[in-house]
Amino acid sequence: MAAPLTTSRANEGGAAHSPEQEARRVATALLFLAAVALPCLVLYHAVAPAGVLVPPAAMLPWMQAAAPPHDDDEESDSEDARLERVLRAAAMANDTVILTTLNSAWSEPGSVVDVFLESFRIGEHTRELLDHLVIVSLDATAHRRCKQIHTHCLAVATEGVDFSGQKNFMSDGYLRMMWRRIDFLRLVLEKGFSFIFTDTDIVWFRSPLLHLYAQGDFQIACDHFTGDPDDLGNMPNGGFTYVRANSETVEFYKYWYAARERHPGRHDQDVLNMIKRDPYFAEIGVRIRFLSTEFFGGLCEPSQNLSAVCTMHANCCVGLRRKINDLNVMLHDWKRFMSLQDKDKHSVSWSVPQNCSLNKVE
Repeated sequence: MAAPLTTSRANEGGAAHSPEQEARRVATALLFLAAVALPCLVLYHAVAPAGVLVPPAAMLPWMQAAAPPHDDDEESDSEDARLERVLRAAAMANDTVILTTLNSAWSEPGSVVDVFLESFRIGEHTRELLDHLVIVSLDATAHRRCKQIHTHCLAVATEGVDFSGQKNFMSDGYLRMMWRRIDFLRLVLEKGFSFIFTDTDIVWFRSPLLHLYAQGDFQIACDHFTGDPDDLGNMPNGGFTYVRANSETVEFYKYWYAARERHPGRHDQDVLNMIKRDPYFAEIGVRIRFLSTEFFGGLCEPSQNLSAVCTMHANCCVGLRRKINDLNVMLHDWKRFMSLQDKDKHSVSWSVPQNCSLNKVE
């Protein structure tokens, strides 16, 4: 290759090149470049994965900073668009989703959310329900943890409000968090999705779907169940609800949320108990039904039938550590029940409450 390059000068005096000489020079340069580029291309295809072309920014580190950041939440989307996308991905065939809310205090490893998810994994026909569960994160720390442990996560922010720390029962932060939840659930209904809402301090042992009423727009668990699902004397507990998406329930949630201003300093459950007899509910046509504690129990009124119970709630319990302890005891009781032969299962009863009490505050 060296010889042709030495012919670039026609003579010692540097006379002008003829057109033929210029053409030969250009052709020689192109051949040289091709000779260098072809082996590089062959080597690249030999080491790169099949079908993958490395983009320039990946090959040139100094260009990576110019690439836009990527986030699973696609922050360029509106909150409304993210809500629609996550609900659609998690929905059952009939557009029903399971929802729970989470803040950082309950999202720490070994805390409430881990017990909650474990119950789905060890329950009867509950593991598959995780595919339809959306964890609604109320702060950034909870959202990061959610993405580490679950598939369907949705970050919901409230401007000017910090939901990250532990919220003591009936504190101002607790009340804000409860009412934010009610307003969010209205949005879900307006999107056309029915939902089962479950507090994270509820353990799931069986699918509740077979024990929901065929008739009833708004169905809610109880701290105390009178035995009659239509009796407004039942004491509702907002930790577990099933709500059908229709115009009646959207209006119901709007009315419930607005009622907080007539009853300041009260949480959503108290306000519901105060307004459940309002004639307005009959006017809009919403039907309220109450769920039996035999299937949807809690520490306030435990289910006495481990062969039927679907969920157990760490209600009537103040203090995060106490909740975690008694929720773990419930899991232990369930495992013990499931390990026995059918003829021996009747002998098993709950070992809770242990640390839980409404009279103890951390």
